[in-house]
Amino acid sequence: PTAYRNHVFCLPDSDLSMRTLSTPSPALIFPPNSPGFQNGRGSSTSSSSVTGETVAMVHSPPPTRLTHPLIRLASKHQKEQANIDRLPDHSIIQIFSFLPTNQLCRCARVCRRWYNLAWDPRLWRTIRLTGETINVDRALKVLTRRLCQDTPNVCLMLETVTVSGCRRLTDRGLYTIAQCCPELRRLEVSGCYNISNEAVFDVVSLCPNLEHLDVSGCSKVTCISLTREASIKLSPLHGKQISIRYLDMTDCFVLEDEGLHTIAAHCTQLTHLYLRRCVRITDEGLRYLMIYCTSIKELSVSDCRFVSDFGMREIAKLESRLRYLSIAHCSRITDVGIRYIAKYCSKLRYLNARGCEGITDHGVEYLAKNCTKLKSLDIGKCPLVSDTGLEFLALNCFNLKRLSLKSCESITGQGLQIVAANCFDLQMLNVQDCEVSVDALRFVKRHCKRCIIEHTNPAFF
Repeated sequence: PTAYRNHVFCLPDSDLSMRTLSTPSPALIFPPNSPGFQNGRGSSTSSSSVTGETVAMVHSPPPTRLTHPLIRLASKHQKEQANIDRLPDHSIIQIFSFLPTNQLCRCARVCRRWYNLAWDPRLWRTIRLTGETINVDRALKVLTRRLCQDTPNVCLMLETVTVSGCRRLTDRGLYTIAQCCPELRRLEVSGCYNISNEAVFDVVSLCPNLEHLDVSGCSKVTCISLTREASIKLSPLHGKQISIRYLDMTDCFVLEDEGLHTIAAHCTQLTHLYLRRCVRITDEGLRYLMIYCTSIKELSVSDCRFVSDFGMREIAKLESRLRYLSIAHCSRITDVGIRYIAKYCSKLRYLNARGCEGITDHGVEYLAKNCTKLKSLDIGKCPLVSDTGLEFLALNCFNLKRLSLKSCESITGQGLQIVAANCFDLQMLNVQDCEVSVDALRFVKRHCKRCIIEHTNPAFF
């Protein structure tokens, strides 16, 4: 008991110890059987055996030196100053900057000096929490309370919160962030499927500087909008008040055209939008998007099976602003859609059209002749693309660095040789499941020395 007089272990349903300590410091995040949750002999404390879930620990600043009777017998060598203690404060802070949030909180428990350094405001511009067992709601509450100590109820230094794959993050945790972190600029909650629209609305309404939002895998999120209260205050210009530029809604399966319409109307400054596997999106949703969001540079509608050539006609309205486009596995897209993109989006740098089986050599020809600055192209699993299409690429796209032809049944070694003889900067070539000879692969290697070739030919090394 003497050794733990200054430490209080708090389960998620108790706030008593937090109210009794003037400067609480959460030591996140110790599962019951981890080394950081054990006493000096390596056995678990009594508190860790109460429950099988992760708990938050709140403690006072560590004493300057330990006074446990068993430690008084330390040898002279043990009393000597450790090498790391000889480092100046700024060096230790630099080391701490590379640690995730839970490890940084552990460092705060080592000694008084480390406690003071670990809570340096420069280290708390970012909070990163990962893991399925972490009680994220509790952790965010404790952390923000500690970070708001000098500025009550407001955490001015926190700019980034990354919580990935934490199934125990709920709306309560996002409410905490929204209310305490008005300077938040980046929020990533990918794979946290328990959060809903209401909590996301609160974040975007109360954090006016938010620019980067990742809600990929959050299946309950159907749109991005301001709360009703915020909309009333900002009306009629509230649609231009959300400053989000980067939005990732990958695997938000229930997102529909109407939700995309709402997003477009409220997030007019979008430059990066990812809608991978949003299977309910159609060409109509893309039409809404192009009305409001005219600054998009990167767009992904991969696996959106209802997107067709009409959707490509809408996307082509972005013209030279579009640099990145992914339409992988959109089986309704043909040469017609590719022609729209090639004609109007001349500055396209990246195109992923894997699995678009309606694309032929004619589509590749349009693309090669109009998008001459193309650097990355994936036309894998396009069985109608042959050596003729590769020849158009080789004679027009000299800056090509990455080319994927995986499972292109009509490709031969002759087409690869033409590409290698003209695209000297090629760095990656995927010809898996293609009928190409070893001699052709060797030819590519001789002419493109920095090229990494992915293949399935066991005779080529």
